[in-house]
Amino acid sequence: MKFRLALLLILIVLVAPVTRSWAAGERFALVVGNAKYPDAEAPLKEPINDAKDIAEELKRDGFEVETGENLTGDAMRRALERLYTRIKPGSVALVFFSGFGVQSARQSYMIPVDAQIWTEPDVRRDGFSLETILGEINSRGAGVKIALIDASRRNPFERRFRSFSAGLAPVIAPNGTLVMYSAALSSVVSDSGSTHSLFVSELLKEIRVPDLMAEETLNRTRVGVTRASRSEQVPWISSSLAEDFSFIPGARPQASTPVAVAKPPPRPDPISAPRNDAPAPAVVDIPPPKPVELPPPVVSTPAIKDESTTVVANLADDPTIKSLTNKLVDNPDDASALYRRGQVYASKGAYLLAVNDFTESLRLNPKDVEAFNNRCWARTVIGDLQSALKDCNEALRLRPNFVDALDSRGLVNLKSGQTKNAIADFDAALKINPRLTSSLYGRGLAKQRNGSISEGELDISNAKAMDPNIVKEFASYGVR
Repeated sequence: MKFRLALLLILIVLVAPVTRSWAAGERFALVVGNAKYPDAEAPLKEPINDAKDIAEELKRDGFEVETGENLTGDAMRRALERLYTRIKPGSVALVFFSGFGVQSARQSYMIPVDAQIWTEPDVRRDGFSLETILGEINSRGAGVKIALIDASRRNPFERRFRSFSAGLAPVIAPNGTLVMYSAALSSVVSDSGSTHSLFVSELLKEIRVPDLMAEETLNRTRVGVTRASRSEQVPWISSSLAEDFSFIPGARPQASTPVAVAKPPPRPDPISAPRNDAPAPAVVDIPPPKPVELPPPVVSTPAIKDESTTVVANLADDPTIKSLTNKLVDNPDDASALYRRGQVYASKGAYLLAVNDFTESLRLNPKDVEAFNNRCWARTVIGDLQSALKDCNEALRLRPNFVDALDSRGLVNLKSGQTKNAIADFDAALKINPRLTSSLYGRGLAKQRNGSISEGELDISNAKAMDPNIVKEFASYGVR
């Protein structure tokens, strides 16, 4: 009897680790769909429906699921804390996020609906770092960590700091982690206009296939999305799973072709590594502007005439503008609120209102280089080119090698017909940030107008590949 009992105990000890590798403990998930961002032109159509469908599927697969819709920063923080406290050693923790994401300093951030993002540091203040979340989940003892991120969308925040890289960054995750982005690194996809995303539709299809391990499920999802989009959208996968895991409990692995997944990149030196895979900014010789006679200011076009009625009426209920205006009622000398409201006005096409706010902001802070650059850009759009050139020159005097001001001055020169000066400005900007799409496209147009047709076409083609909306953007500036 003692021998049989000892043998039984030995068998339990031998079988227990294998059982854990199939079940991987209890399953917990946080599913977030953020669609109503005040700074966006309209609510996103896909995230809420996708989050609901993912949550229902995970519940069928044995997950304890918390679902959040249109979460503010505080609400996201509380939801994550609840997830952390539920995790037990050896359990599975999954995070699904659909909404806007931004990469900064080689990390990917999920953005809550109330984020106030005006500069790149604001991303790190208001956003939620995926690496930080996975690290916290790992520290709580989770055996399997999964992140499914559908946030590779073009968003309203990135253009506020022109030195951005689009899309999401590679994640440096702890062992036992499986991460999937809906699109390739540093790339974006537009919402399809339907009520569900292609990524989630393919993911749900593959999750329901029996006897697949999670890596194979995601790899099949990637193949399905790639084929359905004709290679325009190629999801990204990174895995460091140390044990077999299936979304469907009780599945057993089958012999199959090894899954090709990206290996987590080596952790960069936080001090010396350049951000966004771009060369570190170098000191470049900024070409001085050649004395030119610019045409008289153009401040009356059909779009500008409509600004006082149509545009202003559309902005009356904008929550961000309301909030900033209330701040200015309490303190008319709040330079920061004036500057930020000017940014919102410009992003909404109310350029004259933007110029007024930037002017007032500069009255209070005459050395605000960002305000000079933004006023330069807004004045360029409405055709006040002489004043715009002065603003850009002042911005570059205050901050030499300021890539945004070089880009803006290139646009001034392009609109005024000074193509050689435009090429020189765009060249200088691209030496600092080779992925600055607006400078690449602007240089292409300037080269074409200067007679270098094939070189210009190459620049334009590369810029359009990086940002399919760049043609429409320049057309809104009055440049075709």
